[in-house]
Amino acid sequence: MQGLTRTPKVFDALIPLVFLIVLLVLNIKVFGTDGLSGSNQIVLILSSAVAAIVAVGRLGFNWETLQDGIVKSISSAMSSILILFLIGALAGTWMISGIVPAMIYYGLQVLSPTIFLLAACFVSAVVSISTGSSWTTVATVGVALLGIGKALGFEEGIIAGAIISGAYFGDKMSPLSDTTNLAPAMAGTDLFTHIRYMAKTTIPSISITLILFIVIGFNYETNGSVDDVKSISNVILERFNITGWVFIVPALVLFLIIRKVPAIPALLAGTLLGGVFALIFQPEIIHLIANEGGSYAYQGFKAIMMSLYGEVSVVTSNDVVNELLVTRGMGGMLNTIWLIICAMVFGGIMEVSGMLQVLAEAVIKKVHSVGSLIASTAATCIFFNITTSDQYLAILVPGRMYANVYKKRGLKPENLSRTLEDSGTVTSVLIPWNTCGATQASVLGVATLVYAPYCFFNIISPIMTILYGYLKIGITYYEEGELED
Repeated sequence: MQGLTRTPKVFDALIPLVFLIVLLVLNIKVFGTDGLSGSNQIVLILSSAVAAIVAVGRLGFNWETLQDGIVKSISSAMSSILILFLIGALAGTWMISGIVPAMIYYGLQVLSPTIFLLAACFVSAVVSISTGSSWTTVATVGVALLGIGKALGFEEGIIAGAIISGAYFGDKMSPLSDTTNLAPAMAGTDLFTHIRYMAKTTIPSISITLILFIVIGFNYETNGSVDDVKSISNVILERFNITGWVFIVPALVLFLIIRKVPAIPALLAGTLLGGVFALIFQPEIIHLIANEGGSYAYQGFKAIMMSLYGEVSVVTSNDVVNELLVTRGMGGMLNTIWLIICAMVFGGIMEVSGMLQVLAEAVIKKVHSVGSLIASTAATCIFFNITTSDQYLAILVPGRMYANVYKKRGLKPENLSRTLEDSGTVTSVLIPWNTCGATQASVLGVATLVYAPYCFFNIISPIMTILYGYLKIGITYYEEGELED
C-alpha cells in the first residue's frame, strides 16, 4: 500500500541525474569506446538505485510502486526490442544473400575524381543505409575513401567530413540502425512513422550538404587513380554473385513500409526472403558458411540459421572488405537491448516518482512556443552528448524527459523522435570525448576538431529541426479525441 508521498523538487531530481553524469564521465575515461559492452549498463543500474533511494527515502514511495513503474517502462520498449532482434537477423540474411554486397558494389561504381567529395558522401550514405551502422561504414569504406581522397589531393578533414556526413545520414534513415529504432521507442511512436517523418528535415539537410560538397569539390584539381575502389569492387564481385535480382527483397520491404505494414511483419518478411535469395543466388557463400558436407538443403539450413542468430563472416583477399562483410545476427543486438532495458529501469523510476516531470517542467517554464520546445529538446540532447559522452543516453534521457510534455502540448510523438535523432544522433560525432567522436577520429586518423567543421550534415540537422519548429513546418498535432483514445 502506497503511503503519503511528496512532490519532488528540482534538487531531488538532480541527485540521480548528476550521479549518472559523473559516473558516465568517469566511465568513459576508464573504458573509452567499450562502454556499450557493459559498463554503461551498470552505470544506469547504479543510477537507478540512487533514484530509488531518493524516491523511497526522500519522497515516500514504496518499492512496489517503483517496480510497477519499471515494468511499465520496459513494456513500452518491448516492440522496439523485438524489432532490434529482427534487424540483427535481417542484416545476416541480407549479407549472405548478396543484397548488402550488391548495394556496396553498385554504390562504389559512382566514384569519379571530378566529383569525389559528392561521391564519397553518397557512397557512405548507401553503405550506411544498407548496413544500418555509421561506425561500420566509416571503419571500412570510409577508410578506403580517405586514402583515395588524400591521393587525389583533398585535405583529410574535408574527406572525413564528407564520409561522416553520408554515414550519419544513412544511419539516421536506415531501419537497421539501433538509434533509428531507439528514438521512436523513447518517444512512443513506431519505426516507419519515425523514418517517414524524419525525412522531412533529413532530405533538405543532406541536399544542402551535397550542394556544399559539389561547390568545394570543383575548387580542387583532382588527378590520380581510383584503383583502391576498383580493388574493393572486384573482390566483392569475385566472392558474390552480384545481380540486380536481389534488390527485389529491399524493394518488397520498401513497398510494405509505404503500405504502412507494421515494422515487425515487414522486417520478418524481408529477413526470410533474404534467406531464400541466399539459397538461390549464393550457393558458394552457403557452402563457405556451413563449412561441412551434406546436402545443399542441409548446408542452406545451417548457414541461414547461423546468419539469423550469430556472427558470420565472408573472408576475402581484401581486409577492408573482410571487415565490411561481417554480421552478428540477433546476438549482436544484445548489448544494445541490454542498454535499453537498463535505461528503461532508470527512466521508469524517474518517471513514476515524478522526478523526470519536475526536470522537464523546470525547462518548460521558459518554453512558450513549439519552436522553443523543439529548440530546448535539441539543446538537451546536445548537452547530454557533451556531458555523458554517449549518443544512446543523449536519446534515452531526453526522450523520457520530454515525452509527456509533447503529449500535453498536443504534439504527436514523431515530433519528439525526429528531434531526438536530428540533434542527439548526429552531433555525437562532433564532440572529441564522446564515444562516437573518439571512435571516428581514431579509425580515420583525423582529429575530431579537424573534420567537425566539414560535417555539414551533422551541423545542419539540429538547425533544420529547430527551424522547422519555429516556422511550424512539418509539425504533426493530435486530432480532437485522439489523446483520449
